[in-house]
Amino acid sequence: MNKLIYCVERFIFHYRKTVVAFFTIMTLFLLFQASQLKMDAAFTKNIPLNHEYMQTYTKHAKDFGGANSIMVAVRAKNGDIFSPEFFDGLKKVHDQLYFIPGIDRTTVKSLYSPSTRFTEVVEDGFAGGPVIPADFVSDSTGLTIVKNNVEKAGVVGRLVANDYSSAMVSARLMEFNPNTGEKLDTLKIAAQLEDELRTQLVNETMDIHIIGFSKMAGDIAQGAKGVVQFFLIAIAITAIMVYLFSRSIMLTFFPLLCSLIAVVWQMGLLTLLGFGLDPMSILVPFLVFAVGISHSVQVVNGINKQAQKGISSKVAAAATCCALLLPGGVALLSDTIGFITLLSIDIGIIRELAISASLGVAVIILTNLLLLPVLISFFHIKEKPFQNTALLSKIWIMLSQFASRKVAIVVVVLTSLLFIAGHFQAQKIKVGDLDTGAAALHQWSRYNQDTALITERFSITTDVMSVIVEGPSDSCTNYDTLELMAKFQWRMENVAGVQSAISLASVVKKVNGGFNEGNPKWRVLSRTQATLVQSVSQVPTTTGLLNSHCNVMPVYLFLKDHKAETIERVISAVKYQSSLLNTDDVTFNLASGPVGVMAATNEAVESAQTPMMFYVYGAVIALCLISFRSIRATISVVIPLFVVSTLAQALMTFLNIGLTVSTLPVIALGVGIGVDYGIYILATMNQGIKQGLTVQAAYLSALRERGTAVIFTGVTLAIGVSTWFFSDLKFQMDMGILLTFMFLVNMLGAIIVLPALANLLWFKQGK
Repeated sequence: MNKLIYCVERFIFHYRKTVVAFFTIMTLFLLFQASQLKMDAAFTKNIPLNHEYMQTYTKHAKDFGGANSIMVAVRAKNGDIFSPEFFDGLKKVHDQLYFIPGIDRTTVKSLYSPSTRFTEVVEDGFAGGPVIPADFVSDSTGLTIVKNNVEKAGVVGRLVANDYSSAMVSARLMEFNPNTGEKLDTLKIAAQLEDELRTQLVNETMDIHIIGFSKMAGDIAQGAKGVVQFFLIAIAITAIMVYLFSRSIMLTFFPLLCSLIAVVWQMGLLTLLGFGLDPMSILVPFLVFAVGISHSVQVVNGINKQAQKGISSKVAAAATCCALLLPGGVALLSDTIGFITLLSIDIGIIRELAISASLGVAVIILTNLLLLPVLISFFHIKEKPFQNTALLSKIWIMLSQFASRKVAIVVVVLTSLLFIAGHFQAQKIKVGDLDTGAAALHQWSRYNQDTALITERFSITTDVMSVIVEGPSDSCTNYDTLELMAKFQWRMENVAGVQSAISLASVVKKVNGGFNEGNPKWRVLSRTQATLVQSVSQVPTTTGLLNSHCNVMPVYLFLKDHKAETIERVISAVKYQSSLLNTDDVTFNLASGPVGVMAATNEAVESAQTPMMFYVYGAVIALCLISFRSIRATISVVIPLFVVSTLAQALMTFLNIGLTVSTLPVIALGVGIGVDYGIYILATMNQGIKQGLTVQAAYLSALRERGTAVIFTGVTLAIGVSTWFFSDLKFQMDMGILLTFMFLVNMLGAIIVLPALANLLWFKQGK
C-alpha cells in the first residue's frame, strides 16, 4: 500500500502541469453538464413501489386513480358561497383547472361537473339531474335552485364546506403530459396552479387554497431556492474560518476552490447519468462541500507544518499528500460506501440521494487529496500558521489526559451510562410524520395553512386511505360481499383517528331507502339479488366505488390526520378486521390513497432502518480493519460513532422529529462524515503506538499533528449547517439540527472517547 501511494505521489507531482490541465478540462466539461441539471420531482420517487401496499395501489390505479391528486378549495371571503360573484369565480377555477395539461380531465370534479347530480324521491319514483342545471343563471332564482340541489345531492362536506363557506374543485394528475408525451413535470404543474389559479383568480370576494403532492413539491422547490443563499453563507463562514486557521489567502482560496470543484463534478456527473436534482436532495451539494473542506483543512494543516520546517512548498505538498492519502482515502471510501448502502432502501428519492452523495464524496479523493496539494505546491508558503501557539500546546497537554488510565476509566463509564440512557430514549422514536400537514414544510407555511382550512371546513380530508375489496365477478351485487363491506366499514368508523368512511355498501343502503319512499328504515342491504342490482345500477363506476367488472370495490377511510401514530393505529385495525372478515372469495387488501402511500413509506423506512445501520457500520468496520489491520483500532473508531448515532436518535424523540424519508439518511450521512475525525486522529496515534510510545504520548503527538484541524473542522461544519435553523423548509431545519449535533458530538467523541478507549484496549501501553 505504501509503495502504491508513493507511486501515485511521484506521478502527480512529476506531471503537475498535466494534472492541473486535466482537472481544468474535466471541470469545464462537467461545469457545462452541471448547467444542464434540472430540478426533478416525481410522485413515484417518493414511494416504495415494491411494497405490498403499493402493488395493490398500482394494480388498481387505472380504475380508481392514484394518490397524486389536486384539491382546490374556493372560499368566499364574505358570507357563504351563494352569490353571483362566487359562482362566476368557481366556474373560472373549474375551467382553468380542466385545461391545464397533465390534469386528467375525466376526474375533474366540482359543482359544475355534469356528473355531480342530485336524486330525490317523488310521487312517481325518482327525479334528479345536475346540481347546476345547463340553463343556470347566477341570479337569486338560480342560486336558490342550486342551494336546494346541493342539499339533495349529499355533497355537503365533500364538494361544499359544512358551513357553506367554500366549494371544492378536485382532479387527479396523469403520469405524462398529453401534449408532449413526456413525463409530467410536477414542478411546472405547481407553478401553473399558482399562476393560473391563485394569482389570476383571487379577488376581493374569494380566495383559493390548493393542496396535493405536486403543489407541495412546488412549494418545497420554491423553499429550496433559499438553499443557495445558505450555501453562499456557508462558503463565506467557511472562508473566514479557514483564513483564521491558515492565516493565508492562498491557503484559504485553494481549499474552497477544490471543494467547489468537487460539487461541480458531482452535479455534472449526475447529469451524465441522467438524473435531475430533487428538491428533497438539494442539500447534498452542501454536504459534499462540507466534506471537501473537512479534508482540505487536513491537507492545509499538514503542508503548513511541513513548510515550517524550512522545506519547499512542492516537497511539503508531496509529503503531505503521501501522509494523508491513505487515512483520507479510507475515510472518504468509508463515506462513499456508507452512502451507497442507502441504495438498499426501496424508495427512489433515497436512492437518488445515495447516488448523488456517493459521487460527490468519491470525487473528493481526486479534487481535495490530489489536486489541492498539487495546486499549493506551485506557491511559496511563508505565513506562520495560527495553531503554533503556547496556548494550544497547553490545551493539547490538557486534552491528552483523556488518554490516561484514571481519566479513561471515568470517560468510558460516563459514555456507557450516556449510551444506555440514549438507547432507551431512542426506542421511543416514531416512524413517519409527527405533525399535521406536509412534514417537509413549517406549520405556518401557505401549504399547511391551506391544508388546515380544508380539513377544518370539509368532512373529507386529504388524509384518505382506501382498502381494496376484491371478489369474484359481479360480487358488487352479492349480498354476502356487501354485508362484509358494511361490517368492515362500521368497525373502521369506530377506530380512533377515522373521521368518516364511504363504500359501495353504504351508498347502496341510501339508494335502497330512496326506492322505498325515502324511509330511513329501508336504508339496508336487500337480500334479494334483483333489488341489489337495481340499487347498484344507480352508482356509476365514475364514483370510484366499483370497477366495470363489478368485482373490485374500495372502502374509503377519511382520517383526521396522517400522524405516525394515527396511521399505525388504523393500519393495525385494518389488518385485524381483514383477518376476521376475509373469505375464500372476498379479500380486504391494503392500501391505496395518500395515507396508503404514507403507510407503505413508513413501513419501508422502518424496515430499512436496522439493515442500513448494519451496512453503514459494516463498511466502516471493514475499511478500518483493512487500513489499520487492528481490531483494537477499529473498535476505538467505531464505538464513539455508534454512541453518537444512538444519541442522535434520542435527540429526535426530544425534538419531536420523526424517522422519515428525509431524516433517515441523515444518520448515515452523520456516520459517514463523523468517521473522518476518528480515522485522522487514530492514524497518527497508531504510528506512535507501533513505535513503542504510551497511548497518552501517542495521543499528544496526534493532537499536535491533527488536533487543530479536527476541532476546527467540527466547529466550522457545525456553524455552516446551523444556519439551516432559519430555513423555510422544516425538513432542512430538522436536518440542520441533527447534522449540527452529529458534527460537534462526533468531533468530541474523537478527541475524548476515542483516546480513552485506546488507553484501555492497548492496556500495557495505556499507563
